[in-house]
Amino acid sequence: NDDRTERTTGTMSAESSALQDDIDALNAKITKQGAHVRSLKKASSSNADEIGSAVEALKALKLEAEVLRLKKEELDPTVQFNRKSFDELILRKMFIVPSFEIHGGVKGLFDLGPPACGLKAAMVDVWRKHFVLAESMLEMECTCLTPEVVLKTSGHVDRFTDLMVKDPVSGECFRADKLLEDAIDELIEGNPDMPTEEREGHLRIQIQADAFSPTELDEQLKKYGCRAPSGEAFGASFPFNLMFKTSIGPEGTSVGYLRPETAQGLFVNFRRLLEANSQRMPFAAAQIGNGFRNEIAPRSGLLRVREFCMGEIEHFVNPEDKSHPNFSSVASKELVLFGREDQLGTGKTKTISVGDAVSTGIVNNETLAYFMARTQLFMEKIGMDPARLRFRQHLTTEMAHYACDCWDLEIKSSYGWIECVGHADRACYDLDVHGKATKTPMVATLKLDEAKEIEIAKLKFDRKSLGKTFKADQRVVSGALESLAENWADFEPIASALETDGKATVDGFEITQGMVTWKKTTKKVHEIKFTPSVIEPSFGMGRILYSLLEHCFYQRDADEQRCVMRFKPAVAPQKCAVLPLSSSDELNAVIDEIAADLLESDLATRVDKSSTTLGRKYARADEVGVPFAITVDFETLKDGTVTLRERDSTVQIRLPKSDVTRLIFDFVHGRDTWEEVTKKYPVVEVKTED
Repeated sequence: NDDRTERTTGTMSAESSALQDDIDALNAKITKQGAHVRSLKKASSSNADEIGSAVEALKALKLEAEVLRLKKEELDPTVQFNRKSFDELILRKMFIVPSFEIHGGVKGLFDLGPPACGLKAAMVDVWRKHFVLAESMLEMECTCLTPEVVLKTSGHVDRFTDLMVKDPVSGECFRADKLLEDAIDELIEGNPDMPTEEREGHLRIQIQADAFSPTELDEQLKKYGCRAPSGEAFGASFPFNLMFKTSIGPEGTSVGYLRPETAQGLFVNFRRLLEANSQRMPFAAAQIGNGFRNEIAPRSGLLRVREFCMGEIEHFVNPEDKSHPNFSSVASKELVLFGREDQLGTGKTKTISVGDAVSTGIVNNETLAYFMARTQLFMEKIGMDPARLRFRQHLTTEMAHYACDCWDLEIKSSYGWIECVGHADRACYDLDVHGKATKTPMVATLKLDEAKEIEIAKLKFDRKSLGKTFKADQRVVSGALESLAENWADFEPIASALETDGKATVDGFEITQGMVTWKKTTKKVHEIKFTPSVIEPSFGMGRILYSLLEHCFYQRDADEQRCVMRFKPAVAPQKCAVLPLSSSDELNAVIDEIAADLLESDLATRVDKSSTTLGRKYARADEVGVPFAITVDFETLKDGTVTLRERDSTVQIRLPKSDVTRLIFDFVHGRDTWEEVTKKYPVVEVKTED
């Protein structure tokens, strides 16, 4: 029977592995087809038929992959996640609850209860020590209110806009393109005998839903009979920005927004940060705080919400030298990488050392790779399952035009692979746009050991011509040209355009031949000024928190009634439970003494003096992830010893109560392990905890 079971298990494992290969290959096709669809939508030469065919092919591939995934789950039911038990535990133990629940709640808003508050605080503390303190970063806390001009400059005001329509009776708003898409779906589903040509015509319109102008979208909604819940026709489409808009000051004339990210506060403070760092480059600034996005359709618990905690790092570096002084300390660390070539090819990840990833060009530079490795180490430190972590590189169709390279740390949860930390080489974009908008030089200086001869352009202006054409802006134009002239490589395209076309554009101003003459020459410099590039790791703390909850959840002996949270001591909301065997006054006095000693060492402690059984007290502590439990019994009164139970193994040792606080402290700070401690103290045999 054992042989037969082993053969069956082996067959299932082989079949599951073969299915995974097929799924990986299909995922590669899906990625490639998705990139093709995005390219077609961007290209002005693409027609609706071509886009429609590409989208249909993408849908077919996704359906095929889902069928294979479900088949794989049937072969291996252990990979299934018991969402029902998980959700019940999260709500019952008040990890996360809907905000304003008794008033009906609001989508996309959640409150963290006591266990999750402790977990998040510990997680953020580890993050701050791992990055800010260990890397000597400059930490800031910037305001959540941001003036419109800042976000207009960064591109957020224009970037976060969707077309909306409103119910004229109730005032309820809806995303217009989604209404049109849903109406077409309902029309097609309700008419299964619809001629193919007519059906394809509707699908072509559906595909273009997010590309219509407000007027075109209104016409389509009217054509498909889309009406508001009140029965009335929708109002005219209008742009809806995903940022929360407000006014600053009582006059209502100064427009502001709740920040959609924390990074802009660091960028606009670059000059002061550089000064605080004694003008030394490279350096990093960090900030942790809340961001706000008025999501139209919040979903998936903490994965898409309207208010969220972010931890962002902006590492400023010379664009000509993106090496990192501590790179050697992580060069041998292995990461699971899902590069763009693998996404479009085999569909499989590869495990590779950070050093090899940089030397082979998979990751663009040392600093970007360094932070990827440090992020992996942080995730492992807080207790994330390494087998469910990977770094996915952005495809060229996904990256911003200014970005050099981007990698997302994705964490696998019951919702699939979720982007939780972005790592982007943003080049000089952010400092450039804020510098130009405010006419503030966002530059750093590189001191040279020896003077260096560089090529420049020596300019001579026709001030009369400049003044006549640009009037008050003539100083702006001449200043921009003089800035470019500091490096011949920067000025050469302007010179070439003036010689060839007789005109050139500089910072939005058109200059013509005759306004300026130049001569190519050289000069010796002792320092070089440059606009720093920015390497940005951006952490979605809410998503990380949720993923950690899933990764730490399990059921002891597959019993749905015995749920456990496997939090590491460093991040566990409470480090230790202190429990009396019975509710006698003598035992309770010892309980209070031990708890006070633990709290003096800043160790969050759970005391349970209830009259329930000891096994039930253990179970309660397990559900909120308490890693250790001290039990005070009648032997304690005789010899001053207590038992110490480890949550996951349920193994208990007996030790003097005077040793307990030091041990728990060492566990929390990684100075000792349970395996080592069981060699020093006698293990207590326990038949059952029920």
